[in-house]
Amino acid sequence: VLGLGLALSSTAFGLQILAERKQLNSSHGRLAFAILLFQDIAAIPLIALVPLLSGGASVEDGGASSVLRILLSIAAVIIGGRYLLRPIFRMVARTGLQEVSTATALLVVAGTAWLMDAVGVVRDAVLKWYVDTDWYSGEDWWYTYPVVGETYDGFLNDIYGFHVKEENVLEAINNSSTGKIAEGNVGGGTGMMCLGFKGGTGTSSRVLKIKNSTYTVGAIVQSNFGSKKNLSIAGVPVGLELKDTLNYEFNAPPKSRRQEGDGSIIVIIATDAPLLPHQLKRVAQRIPLGIGIVGGRGSNGSGDIFLAFSTANEKAFNREETVTIKSLSNDLLNPIFEATVQSVEEAIVNAMVAAETMEGINGNKAYALPHQLLRETLNKYNRLNQ
Repeated sequence: VLGLGLALSSTAFGLQILAERKQLNSSHGRLAFAILLFQDIAAIPLIALVPLLSGGASVEDGGASSVLRILLSIAAVIIGGRYLLRPIFRMVARTGLQEVSTATALLVVAGTAWLMDAVGVVRDAVLKWYVDTDWYSGEDWWYTYPVVGETYDGFLNDIYGFHVKEENVLEAINNSSTGKIAEGNVGGGTGMMCLGFKGGTGTSSRVLKIKNSTYTVGAIVQSNFGSKKNLSIAGVPVGLELKDTLNYEFNAPPKSRRQEGDGSIIVIIATDAPLLPHQLKRVAQRIPLGIGIVGGRGSNGSGDIFLAFSTANEKAFNREETVTIKSLSNDLLNPIFEATVQSVEEAIVNAMVAAETMEGINGNKAYALPHQLLRETLNKYNRLNQ
């Protein structure tokens, strides 16, 4: 009911904005009004079904209680949506504060998420691992929100086969270790496709010096994006040079829609440089520069997730005492920005170089980037001698 109430209140909010801008009678204003009106009308039978779906109706009560619940639900949605949530949304919009807007968005998500029964096998398994390993070291009052990211691999993977089980997740966590990370067709990168060839997991890093201190910036990518025509390595238009070479083999569609260039990329940046949250946000904002150098264009169907964190100031979190932390000056961050861009660019290339040809669901096939042809192409542009 709350979710439907939010939908109706958003209709009023949208119409109010159009009216304030004197656009309600314009062509796009009338179209918006028609769509929003249809949305509200379509919501009414859904509201009526809520009490019935709850299983509360019975033959014995003659349906009277169900009718009463339906009327109360409709009344709650109309009153709450039109007169309670509408001023709240207007107040949030006027603040212009990101934190307030985010909190309101979370409220909307909470209102609609009640309709969902499952929150994900991976999320549950990670939380179970926290509990089983006493990761919080005996703390009595702790909670955590595992973050699970994904990039679409339905061209090769049977994504609706529900093959990932709890034991697979726990095995991956328990087998993790320090040292060199496997690249290509491994882990979440197994079914990925990138810039016309097989994609996957890739890593890269840079060591840099600021003043008298040495720091490392590392990147790991799950690379699954882009069109072959845009593939560029070392400034060479590799995709155009190999445009008729080893193209994807498509035999049968997956159970979803995909256009060329669609996909996603997840990039995680780690550094031991002492950076504050707002500085790490600036680092994350440089990630798309590295993606663009290789050929990413931020396609409409590309959902890109970027995260940056620092391992410095290890004891910054303290429940009992005030702590002192170190951070670099903003004027000293350029080497870190450059290292970020270079690491992301190279990690994507490494993912493609390490990946192997894969045949997946329905016989669909993605070919690995051919190493010998890549060398010949780079040599043609005199890149191997530089």
